[in-house]
This record gives sequence, structure tokens and C-alpha cells, in this order.
Amino acid sequence: MYSNGYIFRYASIMVVLVAALLSAAAILLQPAQERNVKIEKIQDILQSANITSTTANAEELYGSHIVKEIVINSAGEELSIYSNGKFEKGNQRAFELDVKGELKAKQELKSGKGKKEPVFPLFVCQKGDQQLYIIPLYGVGLWGPVWGNMALKSDLNTVEGVTFGHKGETPGLGAEISTPIFESQFPGKAIFDSDGNFVSITVVKGGVANSNLDPVHGVDAISGGTITSNGVSAMLKNCLENYVTYIKNQKAI
Repeated sequence: MYSNGYIFRYASIMVVLVAALLSAAAILLQPAQERNVKIEKIQDILQSANITSTTANAEELYGSHIVKEIVINSAGEELSIYSNGKFEKGNQRAFELDVKGELKAKQELKSGKGKKEPVFPLFVCQKGDQQLYIIPLYGVGLWGPVWGNMALKSDLNTVEGVTFGHKGETPGLGAEISTPIFESQFPGKAIFDSDGNFVSITVVKGGVANSNLDPVHGVDAISGGTITSNGVSAMLKNCLENYVTYIKNQKAI
């Protein structure tokens, strides 16, 4: 019969061994995991422009369709431009920006708690004879973060397409934001009114038809997913407003 000391030493060795194996596995798998995250991000960006991709061809399609990555500030200035595999201006890629972190910096600057000037990513997509502008989105739903991308047509107003994602919204309710039924409501909507004022797009509880909102600025909310729907509305406004000055500057050129 084994002594208590032997059992303790054996258990300790096994714990250390298993921990070492798990740590090694995590290190070995990290590059693959990071690549999967990158590919998924690329696919989401492309899908917002209605460009379907696979894990095998996503990077190739990104390279052929995303002709510019632009980093802008709140004044609408282009701080960095990345195109054809090189920087035309600055040294920061839009693809590598953390939208969540930049939105946090925006809030901290507004409240006086921070000094960092937020910057925001913009992707210029060439799709046939169309030039689209893709804006990344990030917000909060009922149970956690929600995110997405919105592609605007060359008028920088009309929506070409969107993609939404979430971490833990309720299946059949808030989780419906990432389904074609919900996303298909957005193409053709507009983020500016006829006078050129930014109004965003609102997810309307009870349906746009039963509201006083101009239909071009609203979509129907998800039945039973009110908080998630409100989160999407807030996300759209909070993210899109960061591009208003840039858009107006472009239209003035």
C-alpha cells in the first residue's frame, strides 16, 4: 500500500505535468486561433458588402476588394492610409484597430477622465463599379457585447449591407440580430435625412410602420428582444456619429 507521502508526490508531479502540457498546447494553438479570428473578421467585413467568402479565399478576396484602409479622427482627418500592402500615409492599419478600445477612449475624453484622442477605422471596398465604405460597429446587448459592420454606398449615406454578431444574446430573441431576416432590413436605409442631418438608423419596437419615424431611417425590432434591439440602435448611433464630419468633408470635396 502506498504511503501518503508517495501519493502526494505522485499527485503533485501529475498536476505539474498536466499543467505543462496544457500550457504547451495553448502556445502551439495560439497562432491558429489568432488566424481564425483574423479570417472571421475579414469575412464579416466582406459580407457587409454582400461579398461571400470562405476560410480558404477570404484573404484573397479582401486583398482584391478592400482597396484602402483608412484611420480617421473625430475631426474627419485621415491620419493613416494603407493600400496595396503599403502605407500611403501614417503607420496604423485600420484592420488592427480595437474599436471597443477607441469607443472607450472617446467616452473617457468626453468625461474628462482621459486624454487619448480616439481614432476610427474605415474600409474602402471596390465591388465591380461600386465603391463602398465599410464602418465597423461595437456596442452592448442584453447579455454582452454586440458588434458588426455597415457598408455604405458611394453617396456615404445609403446602406448597401450589414453584418451583426453577438457573444451571448438569447437564442430566438436577441440572437436574431445576426440572422438574414433582421440584417436584410438594412439595405436601402439612410443615415442622413433629406436636409443632410445625421439621424442614424433606429431599431423600432412594434415596427416602423406603427411609428412616426421615416421608414428610410428605421427597421423593425426583434419580438421579445427589446433590450438587444435598443443596444443595436445605440451602437449604430454611437459608432456612425464618429464618421459624420469625415463624410461631410468628403461630400464637400
